[in-house]
Amino acid sequence: MSSILTNTSAMVALQTLKSINSGLVKTQEQISTGKNVATAKDNAAIWAISKVMEADMNGFKAISDSLSLGESTVAVARQGSETVTELLSTMKTKIVAAQESNVDRAKIQTDIDALQDQINAVVSAAQFNGLSLLSNSTATVNSGTVNVLASLDRSGSGVAANQIAVGKNDLTMKARAVTGGTVAVSTAAVTLNATQTATLAVNSTVTTGGRVFSIGLTGTDADSSKFVPATYTTGATAADAQKIMYITRDGDTAADIAKGLAQSFAIYAAKNNIDTKVVNVAASGSNLSVSSTVTDATDTVAVRIDTLTTPTSVTIGGGLEEINSFDVTTEAGAKSALVAVEYMIQTAVDAAASFGSVEGRIETQSKFISGLTDSLKAGIGTLVDANMEEASARLQALQVQQQLGIQSLSIANQAPQSILSLFR
Repeated sequence: MSSILTNTSAMVALQTLKSINSGLVKTQEQISTGKNVATAKDNAAIWAISKVMEADMNGFKAISDSLSLGESTVAVARQGSETVTELLSTMKTKIVAAQESNVDRAKIQTDIDALQDQINAVVSAAQFNGLSLLSNSTATVNSGTVNVLASLDRSGSGVAANQIAVGKNDLTMKARAVTGGTVAVSTAAVTLNATQTATLAVNSTVTTGGRVFSIGLTGTDADSSKFVPATYTTGATAADAQKIMYITRDGDTAADIAKGLAQSFAIYAAKNNIDTKVVNVAASGSNLSVSSTVTDATDTVAVRIDTLTTPTSVTIGGGLEEINSFDVTTEAGAKSALVAVEYMIQTAVDAAASFGSVEGRIETQSKFISGLTDSLKAGIGTLVDANMEEASARLQALQVQQQLGIQSLSIANQAPQSILSLFR
């Protein structure tokens, strides 16, 4: 049945043409935006995932900048530490030369003073954007650690920042000072007599700076046959506690305190002609290893770890503080300087090694973040980017279909014209 009111063929052709035009518009949008999923209406789930990944990718770009800043800061500190190590090694050669009695020690002292000024200049200049990792002389909590933003860790509960902790190493020559206070004499002492080796534990969980630890000595010898007791007795006053002491820095562990006390003892022994055969103190992890080769039942030396309580004020010294007291113009001064410079060289070497290790870790993390950012970008592209070859082929096909649809609709619209022949 033919009808001039209802043209079924035209309706079918029109719906087909609308479908072709809709596909053509979508394909043109894909070509113009380059995306298969440009908005949430295209594919809500894929769009949501891509937006979360884009946010993470932008975050990782910021992390890359943070890592670059951190790496530069640590690199400056490492370079400064290495330079200080070289200068201390040069200073050591001067001090070794001063061990001879027929040299001009005054001129050697002049050279040492010049090297001291150079070390101070290097440490002062070794900062990046105002931050120096070669100074750690405050008692403020967390002042001894600098955190570098390293990553973002996403989990079901949210996103957490992951950081690389960079510990400061003090290579300044700031002089330490303690005002007032009461000595808390330790009862956990060891006595060297017939037992000539012992271990003294540093029972401390200190994590803040400004606490004063001290080694106390008490020598007894009825007839002074093997040593003079007074030489191996420090006393128990606040002033006595400063003879062999270590002031903690923020973040110090028991091992750090043991190391500091052992170094302080070695320098004190050199300055005061302490015979290390009578008593010697060395660090062993978080303990002090004390020893003697001459003590016996009547000739004893007691060694203890004291603390200074309620001081009026405490100034934390620099890691190279002992340079201030170097005086090689005398034989005793040259001897003590040689002992001290050995420890300071090791301090500078440890600092350079520490910074080098962290710098390598930051560099590795930076490369990882760069690769991760590229992977995220590629993943987002896989999810939302349009396949341009496919879109191009589809566009050409749809354009042909559009032309055929228009032709088909034109033919369908002409069908009612044939009804006129029935009325001629």
